[in-house]
Amino acid sequence: MSEPTEPAAAVAEPGDRPPGREAVVDLLGLLALGELLAFERMAVDARLSPDLTRRARMSEAAVGEIRNYRLLADRLEALGADPAEAMTPFMEAFRAYDASTAPRDFLEALVKVYVGDAVGDDFFRHVAAELDDDDRALIERVLETGSAAEFAAAEIRAAVEDDPQAAGRLSLWARRLVGEAINRAQGVAAANERLTGLISGGGGSVDELLRRLTRAHQERMKAVGLNN
Repeated sequence: MSEPTEPAAAVAEPGDRPPGREAVVDLLGLLALGELLAFERMAVDARLSPDLTRRARMSEAAVGEIRNYRLLADRLEALGADPAEAMTPFMEAFRAYDASTAPRDFLEALVKVYVGDAVGDDFFRHVAAELDDDDRALIERVLETGSAAEFAAAEIRAAVEDDPQAAGRLSLWARRLVGEAINRAQGVAAANERLTGLISGGGGSVDELLRRLTRAHQERMKAVGLNN
């Protein structure tokens, strides 16, 4: 009579293991820098507002960004990382993006908030799926649609309804923003193996993710009356 065989050990799939600490620090550092610079940019762009009511709304939205930064910085410190050191490797990509996409007026600033920043949010939502529950919940909390996106969408929609010709100009601007954002995302992913590992952890690829980001952008454009 043969001896009973031991059950075969389960083979771990690529996405079964949580990412290492270094990969999580990289991702949180990237997001923290995005929130910090969004605060700075929105505080400056509020000066483009045509009236004090809109200036106040944009300024209030900026406050939300710096609160998000603080949440992420606290988590980085809890992981034993220095927030400034975690953010520094990504500074040049953000600087290049902002230098090439400076808005000329308040509507362009709103499109940058609504469309441009949303590409980054979609990226982080996708990658956060590979994290443990606590870090995933933190990123989802930071990326929750708040007053900035809602305010920007309402203002863009109203502007297009009042002046249909504005749709063409703002659509071109939105396409430029998304093109620049995707180019920067490709560069950041290519330069950071740990981020690339997070993207591919669920069986996907950088190119596949970028296609998903583009499709989401197209739906977002339609929602406010802009053309793809």
